[in-house]
Amino acid sequence: MDWLRIGAFGLLILYHIGMYFVPWGWHVKIAEPMDWVAIPMRATNSWRLPLLFLVSGYASAALFAKLGGGGAFVRSRSARLLIPLAFGIIVVIPPQPWIELMVQHGYRGGFVHFWTQDYFRFGALDGIILPTWQHLWFVVYLWVYTLLAAGVMAWFPETLRARLADGAARLLKGWRMLMVPLAGWLLIYALFPEHDETHALVDDGPSHLHYLIPFAIGWLLRVRPEQFAAVARCWRAGLAIAIAAFAFVSWVEWNWPGNIPAPDWVGIPFDVARLVQGWAMIVALVGIADRFWNREHRWRTTLAEAVFPFYIVHQTIIVVAGWLLLRAEVAALPSFLTLVTVTVAGCWLFYAIGRSIGWLRPLIGLQRK
Repeated sequence: MDWLRIGAFGLLILYHIGMYFVPWGWHVKIAEPMDWVAIPMRATNSWRLPLLFLVSGYASAALFAKLGGGGAFVRSRSARLLIPLAFGIIVVIPPQPWIELMVQHGYRGGFVHFWTQDYFRFGALDGIILPTWQHLWFVVYLWVYTLLAAGVMAWFPETLRARLADGAARLLKGWRMLMVPLAGWLLIYALFPEHDETHALVDDGPSHLHYLIPFAIGWLLRVRPEQFAAVARCWRAGLAIAIAAFAFVSWVEWNWPGNIPAPDWVGIPFDVARLVQGWAMIVALVGIADRFWNREHRWRTTLAEAVFPFYIVHQTIIVVAGWLLLRAEVAALPSFLTLVTVTVAGCWLFYAIGRSIGWLRPLIGLQRK
């Protein structure tokens, strides 16, 4: 699953670069956003984060088995997630809201003034809650889900856990691996059709239900590896279904781009198509990874270690670079090439420096040597 995790984080970085160009709201935008960019963005929009939760569930189950107990598991995950989260909130994240406030709200203070006087207000400034975890909400949610998993492991006897895992494996056997989780997502949508993700943890219940399904399935794939046979059976069909669903999503984006409202009848089919595309593509990618990417390479260990530091810093690099490009009035294509180059170089520099200095390693999500 390492290559799948590496690829998912790589796509996430490209997605956030795309946020500079797409008409959707974000911290900083190119002067003239382009409607057509929404179509390639939609290609990954519905599955990139659930896929990350799935591979995180798989990795969490592997770590739990390695450490052999809930207490050690919680201590390990808390150290690996909460320390870089705190570092990110205090040091890495602040340029993002500062730039957003300047560009979109007319904030006049410099960065030092903002960081020392306004950022730690524990309240709102022009509608932006400060301090903030921004894109690191994923780390917060993952930590909560690992605590939940540890609680289940502690509360249920091992024999009962085994029976529950066996029951889940039977429920997801064969083609049901494709159909049952999707049915769960559709049920959540039917119960909470108006919910929008908040990334604020406490008021995001439907999103938690949505993400806990792939997290649990990732855990199941680790403890019941025979479930990969179910994935192997249906991943090709999942890929075909995902492509068909994305075709409809693209058609909607093409016909009603940007802020042009679509007819009422489009809303529900569009949302359902995105859910179908999302889970079908996850099954397809897991199947592809298991079939073609399950092999060693000299770069695997380094890239697998680097993805979390990359994730911590990448969005701040994109926002700062995007702001500078906006001020310089750089056109779209050179802006894109610059953002890709600067982001990759900046992430590598952040990782290379952090991994080489012992006390910095925990701050960027790496284990102490």
